[in-house]
Amino acid sequence: MKEAEFKSGFVTLIGRTNVGKSTLLNLLVGEKVAAIANKVQTTRTAIKGIVNRPNSQIIFTDTPGIHKPKTKLNETMVETSFTSISDADVVLFLIEATSENIGRGDSIILEKIKEAKRKTILIINKIDLVKREKLLNLIDIYSKEYNFEAVIPISATNSKYKEIILNEIEKNLKPGPAYYDVDEYTDQTLRQLAEETIREKALKLLQDEVPHGIYVEVEKMKQRKNKKGEEIYDIEATIYCLRDSHKGIIIGKNGEMLKRIGRLSRIDMEENFGLKINLKTWVKVKPDWQSNDSIVNKFKLK
Repeated sequence: MKEAEFKSGFVTLIGRTNVGKSTLLNLLVGEKVAAIANKVQTTRTAIKGIVNRPNSQIIFTDTPGIHKPKTKLNETMVETSFTSISDADVVLFLIEATSENIGRGDSIILEKIKEAKRKTILIINKIDLVKREKLLNLIDIYSKEYNFEAVIPISATNSKYKEIILNEIEKNLKPGPAYYDVDEYTDQTLRQLAEETIREKALKLLQDEVPHGIYVEVEKMKQRKNKKGEEIYDIEATIYCLRDSHKGIIIGKNGEMLKRIGRLSRIDMEENFGLKINLKTWVKVKPDWQSNDSIVNKFKLK
C-alpha cells in the first residue's frame, strides 16, 4: 500500500468577537496558545498554533474578532484579520448557533471570503444552546451563500470535535513540507506568551471598562538557576492602562487585584513553560497608547 503523501498548510480562524475562536484554537492545538476570556478583543494579534499529525502539519492563525473599529489599534486588528484570509490555504469561519440569520459582522466576513475565493469550512459553535430545527435552518441559510467544503456544528469546549475538524482540514490541504519542528506548537516567543498570559488574567479579573485599555509589556526575562539548582525565569512586566482611575482598579485595595493577576499568571506560565517563574508586575498610565504607532505596529500581521 502506497504511503500517504505528507501535506501542510496555513489555516485561518475568523469570526466575530466572542464567537469562540481562541477556545477552538487551544482545543485543536492541545496547548494553551491563545488567551481565552469572555471579553471583546481578547485576541489582538494573529497568533499561530501548530498541529503535527502523522501525515500533515497544520499551522493555524487565530485572528482578532471582527468588530467596528474606534481606534488605530482596532483598525489594525480588523485589517490583520482580513489580510489573513487571503494568505490562508483553508479558512475556518466560525459563527454562533444562536444566530437567527447572517448578521452584519458575519456578512462582511463572508464577502471577504468570497473575494479571496478560499476553501472554507463553516464551523457553527455553541450548538448546545439551540434546538436542532434552528441549527438546520442556519446551515441552510449559509449554504446558499457560499460553497463551503464542509459545515461542522460543534461545541468548542468539547474535545470530541477535534479530530473531525482536523481530518476535514487535512483533506483540503496540498502536499507540502513541515514548516516547523514537530515539537513546536506555536511561533510565539516565551516573551509574547508571558504577555498574553498576564493580559488574559487581567481580562478575566477586571471590570468591563478597564480591560480593552490595557497593554502588557515584558521588560525583562532572564533564566537562572536557584540555590536548589532548579531552572527559574525572572520576569518583570508592566501593565499599561489609559487612566489613573484604571490604574487604581488594576492595583486594587492594598494591591490585592494586582497580586491575584500575578499569582494566576505565574501558575499558568509555570505549567506552560515547564519551569519555575518569579514574576514581578507594575502598572503605569499611558493615555494614548492605542494611537501610538510603535505600539500598534506590534499587532500587525508579520
